[in-house]
Formats: sequence, C-alpha cells, structure tokens
Amino acid sequence: MTTENTEIDQEIDEVTLENNANGEQLIIEELSVEEQLTQDLAKEKDKYLRLFAEFENYKRRTTKERIELFKTANQEVLLAMLPVLDDFDRAMVEISKSEDELLLKGVELIHEKLKTTLVSKGLEQVEVKAGDVFDADFAEAITQIPAPKMKGKIVDILEKGYKLGDKIIRFPKVVIGQ
Repeated sequence: MTTENTEIDQEIDEVTLENNANGEQLIIEELSVEEQLTQDLAKEKDKYLRLFAEFENYKRRTTKERIELFKTANQEVLLAMLPVLDDFDRAMVEISKSEDELLLKGVELIHEKLKTTLVSKGLEQVEVKAGDVFDADFAEAITQIPAPKMKGKIVDILEKGYKLGDKIIRFPKVVIGQ
C-alpha cells in the first residue's frame, strides 16, 4: 500500500496543483491541443473586439473634436471683427443724419456686405430688446438705473451681443431698471 500511495503522490505531483481564491486546491490537467487552441482563439477574439471598440471610440471622439474645431475656428477672427461692425453701426447712425444720400448709400452697401460675410461664417446677433426681462445667462448688466416701471427689465442696450453657432462669443451689454 505504501508503494501505491507513493505512486499516487507522484501522479498528483505530475499534475499541477494550484490554489484558487478560496484556498481550495484545484487539479489542473494538461489540456489537449485542441482545447488549448480554442482558449487561445477566444482570448485573441476578445482582445481584437476590445481593440476594435477602442478604435471606434477614438474615431468618433476625433471626428466630434474636428467638427467642433471647424465650428469655432473662426471665433478669434470674428471677435476681432466685432468692433469694426460696431463702428459701422455707429457710422450709419451719424451718416443718416447728414444730407449726403450717395455717401449714405455707399456706406450702407459696405455695411451690408460686411454683415452678410460675417453671417455666412456663422455669426448671429443675440436678440435682446428694451423691455425684455433681464437674464444673466444671455446678457451682461453694465449698470442699473432707477426705473419703477422697468424693474428687473432691460432699459437700454449699450452694445450688441453675438453668438457663433450655439455659443455666445460676446454678451450684449445692457442697462437694467431698479
């Protein structure tokens, strides 16, 4: 019997023993070549699917970033052009007071061409009017004046606001009633 036990012990030693998480011993026998290849194939398929999914996410993210970049690429140039547009608006008011119709018509043409070009690049004016309720998300209050009938409402617009797509790039500057 001792010889039989020794032979059994040797067989167990030849078969690998491992401890699992619970501390139990598992007997891991050598897998057949076919089973080993099947497991390797399953591992490689899983690895491939994960890599493919990661690449798809990367493509989607970079596409989204590129679209966002194109939408806002003109932002700096448009911001630099806004003071020029404001000056044109003020010039139009002053020139319309003069009696020179040809000058007024020429400046109007240039003003409209500039506005059309900026609108074609995605610039939109933020719509606020005197009498609207003041909303800090869409306008910037410069000052408050006593106006009992206009309390919490916009009294005057000092500077127009503009947005590029859905993003406001310059908030309108307004005076609100107290």
